[in-house]
Amino acid sequence: MKLVKTEDAVGQVLCHDITQIIKGVTKDAVFRKGHIITEEDIPVLLSVGKENIYIWENNENMLHENDAALILYEICKGEHMGPSEIKEGKIELIAECDGVLKVDSEKLHRVNSLGEMMIASRHGNFPVKKGDKIAGTRVIPLIIEKEKMERAKEAGAGEPIFRILPYQKKKVGIVTTGSEVYKGRIEDTFTPVILDKLSEFDTTLVGHEICSDDHEMITAAIRKLLDQGADFILCTGGMSVDPDDRTPLAIKNTGAEIITYGAPVLPGAMFLLSYYGDTKIPVIGLPGCVMYAKRTIFDLVLPRLMAGEVLCKDDIDRLGEGGLCLSCKVCTFPNCGFGK
Repeated sequence: MKLVKTEDAVGQVLCHDITQIIKGVTKDAVFRKGHIITEEDIPVLLSVGKENIYIWENNENMLHENDAALILYEICKGEHMGPSEIKEGKIELIAECDGVLKVDSEKLHRVNSLGEMMIASRHGNFPVKKGDKIAGTRVIPLIIEKEKMERAKEAGAGEPIFRILPYQKKKVGIVTTGSEVYKGRIEDTFTPVILDKLSEFDTTLVGHEICSDDHEMITAAIRKLLDQGADFILCTGGMSVDPDDRTPLAIKNTGAEIITYGAPVLPGAMFLLSYYGDTKIPVIGLPGCVMYAKRTIFDLVLPRLMAGEVLCKDDIDRLGEGGLCLSCKVCTFPNCGFGK
């Protein structure tokens, strides 16, 4: 590109967007890349502070910012997302369905480390809704070497940096434990909380069993729900180390594989995750904090499980950094540090 005085640019081709900013009114391109400058355009260009402008000169070794941004977009784009309009060398990725955002953090870091280009995104492993902005990409200079963009392609080769796992329809079974509830001494206030959280997803309740603290009864209830077709089972209560809290034993006795009993998250340290059978049906033990705390480990793992992700112990262990909920008076989750 070549720098010329604006008054001498009539007939030349703009090589970048010209932005007009009017506070509270607009921030948009008044002229787009590729626009052929006319005499009438000169006063407008001067009014936005452009006494000198860059015009396009062909160079086979360089790429314009918009063309380079398209390369970054292709490196980033996974299924269920699409591009925004290119503006000022920037492209945003927009979610095309509800689901959980997955980010290849190492690959993202490799591309950003190349310099003169950037990709900024939301945190991975958190829900996105259709229409949400996922990430934005751009190159920093107006033009960039083709060779450098080839290096970006190499750094981002293989699977895309971003994926969205769409939510799956789940048939849910709930097992409420506790002799105090089973014998009618107190009202079951746990199940309404669970149903409220499940209402954000496409679920069908196939059964709800209320059990005492007898572990054999709890095991039988879980197996009954499995026989009824449940592909997602939640057991509430009985998760502490008290002698009468036998839910972990009951889950184990179903034959489910215990992935973890305990998690580095507060609230939610006594969380249990297991999977039943070859189809990996989640059988989950929820500690009492889920009933009374605004946000807990359940809020961190539920979207991922609803998207069909099979979590391992390492996934749970990694929740430690960011796993402390500050119990703010005004909860802004997920727009806060919990789980990040």
